[in-house]
Order: sequence, then C-alpha cells, then structure tokens
Amino acid sequence: MDTMLVPPWLEPLLNTGFFSVCRTHGDAARSECNMYCLDCNEDAFCFYCRSSKHKDHQVIQIRRSSYHDVVRVSEIQKVLDISGVQTYVINSARVLFLNQRPQPKTGKGVSHICEICGRSLLDPFRFCSLGCKLVGIKRNGDASFTLDAKNEVVATGRGEGISSRGVLMSSSKEEGELREGTQNDICPATPPPPPSTARRRKGIPHRAPFRS
Repeated sequence: MDTMLVPPWLEPLLNTGFFSVCRTHGDAARSECNMYCLDCNEDAFCFYCRSSKHKDHQVIQIRRSSYHDVVRVSEIQKVLDISGVQTYVINSARVLFLNQRPQPKTGKGVSHICEICGRSLLDPFRFCSLGCKLVGIKRNGDASFTLDAKNEVVATGRGEGISSRGVLMSSSKEEGELREGTQNDICPATPPPPPSTARRRKGIPHRAPFRS
C-alpha cells in the first residue's frame, strides 16, 4: 500500500482488539486497553502504560458505542484525512467508526449507502467507516488518508467541521451512548419511559355522613 495514500499504522490499528484488561495493571481502576500509539504501532494499552511508555508519543483513545469501536473526530482528524466518511454525534461527541458494522438488508427509500459494504448512510458520504475507506482506496485509488493544506478540517464545536475550502462536513446524530469503560459497560442507555398521556383521575368523591 502506498504510504502517500495510507499511513503504515492505520491497517494495524483497524485490526487491533481493544478493551481487554491490561496484564500489567489489571488491578487498577483504568486498566482497559483502549489506547493506541501511532509511533510504536503495536498492541493496545491502558492509561497507566501510556504514562510510563508512551508519554511523548502520538496516542489516540478508542471508545465504544453499542459494541463497536469509535474514535473522536477531534483526535483522528489531526493525523488522517477523514473526508468521505460518515460521522455521528453521540453524547455531544462527534465520532466515526473504525470498521464496518453488520446491517440487515437495506430497505427501500435509502438515499445514501456505503460504496463498500452497502450500509445505509444518513448523509451523502462515500463510506461508513475508516475500514471501508481503506478498502475503497485499495480498490479504486481515488481517495486518500493523507492530510495536506487542502483538506485539513477544523472542528467547529457544534458537531460539524469546516474544511479549509469552506465545505461543511455534517454529522448525523445516532442513538446510543459513548463509553470509555470496561467491556461490560458498553450498552446503550435505556431511554426513559414516555410520559403518560392519560388524564389523571380526580379523587373519589365521598358522601357526607348520615346524621342520626
């Protein structure tokens, strides 16, 4: 793969398993291996490993939403051109998915789909994840992950981004909860029950007591 199009650490990142317990710091509170070093390009590691072994390295943190690995756009856009990849706003954080997610057969009336896996998209993007964009680059060579002055993206803080060309990159909201915790703590939050529409019944009338 041409390193001008794809950095050498991207494919290993996409194939890495996250959220296992660190062998060295397994008894600590933040022992989940949810970080990846772009300089070392090795296995995932935990918060404490970062402090001791990767202090001055380029490190990104992986999070989870509904059992799928995501990364915040504010982190990944500093090292990758993410143009063409659908982004989502989850718990006020703008994220994108590392790899494709399985989906039932696309229904009728879907306007936008991923060019690689066919997953329905909410906005007119080409890919549903970094993994699908990587496949698209290998297949067609008409995209790139390499940042340059023409495609750098600046976060606006509103769940959107604006490229240096002034093109708005929209981000669609997706139901779910963004988690940083253990693998047992990654389910979406249960939505509150809908408010009752039934009218509240007035109190039961009481008859005046009979006089003797």
